[in-house]
Amino acid sequence: MEAVTTLPSTFSAWQIKENPKQAHHLSTDALDNLELATLSLPELQPGHALIRLHAVALNSRDLYTVSQSPLYPCPLEAGTSPCSDGAGTVVAVGAGSAFKTGSRVLLQPSSWIKGVDVADFHLESVLGGGNVPGTLREYRVMKDDRLIPCPRNLSFEEAATLPTATATAVNAIFYGPAKITPGQTVLTQGTGGVSIAAIQVAAAIGCTVIATSTSQEKLNLVQSHGVKHTINYKTHPEWSKEVLRITEGKGVDLVVDVGGSSTILQSLASTRTGGSVAICGILGAGDEAGVIPAIMYGAKRGTFFTGSDNINCGPCADSSLCEQYKEYWE
Repeated sequence: MEAVTTLPSTFSAWQIKENPKQAHHLSTDALDNLELATLSLPELQPGHALIRLHAVALNSRDLYTVSQSPLYPCPLEAGTSPCSDGAGTVVAVGAGSAFKTGSRVLLQPSSWIKGVDVADFHLESVLGGGNVPGTLREYRVMKDDRLIPCPRNLSFEEAATLPTATATAVNAIFYGPAKITPGQTVLTQGTGGVSIAAIQVAAAIGCTVIATSTSQEKLNLVQSHGVKHTINYKTHPEWSKEVLRITEGKGVDLVVDVGGSSTILQSLASTRTGGSVAICGILGAGDEAGVIPAIMYGAKRGTFFTGSDNINCGPCADSSLCEQYKEYWE
C-alpha cells in the first residue's frame, strides 16, 4: 500500500443505529436513526484505493434510506453509512491500482459500470443502501472501476453532485426516447438537485427552459441559471394550463418530473404530442400507494422512462453525442 501521508488508524463515520425506527422521510425524527461511530481504517486490496472524502452530496434517496421509508426498497441496515455521492482525494492505493495518491476523484455510486443493459443494474449494490456503506464518513475504500477523475474546473462540493442528480438530468435530456436538441423546450419542477441540474444542462445547449416552484424567490434565482419562463404553482395550481399558454397550446418537448404520482397527470398535460416525460423522482405526496415507485424501482422501460435508465458511467455509449456537446462542459 502506497500512502501519501501518515494515515490515522481510526476514522469517524455516520451510521444507522441498531433497531432503527421508521419515520416520515421529511421528518427530522429520521435523524434519530443516525449515530457517529469510530471505525478502524481497513486494509487495501489490489486494484483498490483509499479515499479521504471532502464533500458529500445529499439526495432525496438518502432521506428514504435513513428514515427506513417503504418508498425505497433498500433501507439502510444497522452499522451502515448513508449517502451515495462523494468526492475526495486518493490517500493510499493497493497493488496494481490505476490511481495515484493525491488524485482528485468522485465516487461512482453503483456497480452498473457499462450502463447499457438495465438488467445488469443491481439496486442493492448502490452506495448508502441496504448493507453497502455510503459516503457520509471520513474515508472510503473503493475499487478502481468505481472511481472517476474529478473535472479540473470543479470544486469537491460541485463534483460530488455529478453522479446522481446531474447524471439523472443528463440522462433525461440526452438518453430518452427522443434526444433533446437546441431550440426545444424543457419543463422542470421545483429547485432540487435533479431540477437545478436539468435547468443548467438544458439552458447550456440552447433549450427554452420553463421552471415551476412555490417560491417566488427561488423562481427569481433560477432565472439567473438560464430559465426563460417561471410558474408559481401555488398561484397556478393547474400549472399545465400555464405551460400550454406559454407554449401557445403546443406543450413542451420534455418534462423532467420529480414529483411522481402527484404531478404525473399535469406533466402529461404539459407535454406536446410525441414529447417525453422523464420520471426522475417521487417527491410529491401520494406515492405511498402510487404506481411511480414501481415504475422507477421495478419495470424500467415502457410508456415512460426513468431518470436512471441509460446512465453511462463507463466508456461512452454514444461518443458522437459527447463530442457534440463537449464544448458546454469545458
